[in-house]
Amino acid sequence: MPDRAITELTITRPDDWHLHLRDGAMLRAVLPETTRHFERAIVMPNLVPPVVTAADAAAYRDRIMAARPVGSNFTPLMMLYLTEDTDPDDVEHAHASGIATAVKLYPAGATTNSSSGVRDFDKVRPVLDRMAEIGMPLCVHGEVTDSEIDIFDREAVFIDRVLKPIRKKNPDLRVIMEHVTTEDAVDYVRDNRKNLAATITTHHLIINRNHVLAGGIRPHYYCLPVAKREKHRVALVQAAISGDKRFFLGTDSAPHTDANKLQSCGCAGVFSATNTMSCLAEVFEAAGALPKLEAFASLNGPAFYGLPANTDTITLRKGDPIAYPDHIETGDGPVTLFDPGFPLHWHIET
Repeated sequence: MPDRAITELTITRPDDWHLHLRDGAMLRAVLPETTRHFERAIVMPNLVPPVVTAADAAAYRDRIMAARPVGSNFTPLMMLYLTEDTDPDDVEHAHASGIATAVKLYPAGATTNSSSGVRDFDKVRPVLDRMAEIGMPLCVHGEVTDSEIDIFDREAVFIDRVLKPIRKKNPDLRVIMEHVTTEDAVDYVRDNRKNLAATITTHHLIINRNHVLAGGIRPHYYCLPVAKREKHRVALVQAAISGDKRFFLGTDSAPHTDANKLQSCGCAGVFSATNTMSCLAEVFEAAGALPKLEAFASLNGPAFYGLPANTDTITLRKGDPIAYPDHIETGDGPVTLFDPGFPLHWHIET
């Protein structure tokens, strides 16, 4: 039952463990939408060209730091994009020097700007071995890309074909399954207690595939991995509100201009940085689990990454519906904000 008795909640300032900031004009426009509420974020490396080396990550971090709003203490946590040519020594250097927090595995062709990703997983074995030795986490986009596999089944098939063999060969490798979308993934994480966790997005807690396809195609709900059946959305909500330390927030907020979304082959991505905390409060309230929001958004992620929780707090207060903008303006064009389909009553005070 909805927890209507709670109208105010103060929690540790949250972090976003999966975020796209892009670069240039887009970076400068979307970054303040994250820094308003979040202290840290794992920043995705799928730029063009991708962030592959320690030098790439350091340069990108400098650009993000230069784009921070005045007075912001936001800390970007950088990733390296895993390719079949990635140098294990460079990865170790990036980790030891504090330049990169994790490495990102994209199966080639799985999502936006993933053409440089991995096709032959044996070729990246030396990198994974080194990461296990030094304790550097691997974040995975968990979908196979085989054209014969139904797009709604690609996460489950990835677990069996790719992730299980990787973890069997390297049980000491710390793995985060990013933006999980299925009951299969939730069960896999729950059944494997060692060195495995998962992020869950804001939008996958709210939409199912009917929101994307029923009554007409809604391109602003199109993302990868795609939203699945309602039973999978329910499983994600149950994981998020459970308090289980292996599940935490990664918004996968991914800005694309409307011009790139609204075309015959539109881009995959949902932009939710602006209203994520209000959305989450509604989801957790509806589930009668508002006290569990802090664990999901603020505590479980740092614990898995071996980082301290933030010392600052934010306060959520319930009131009249918030008039969030429909879109934000960027130097590249307008970006539409995620619409949860219901009023948002939770105001965020920082």
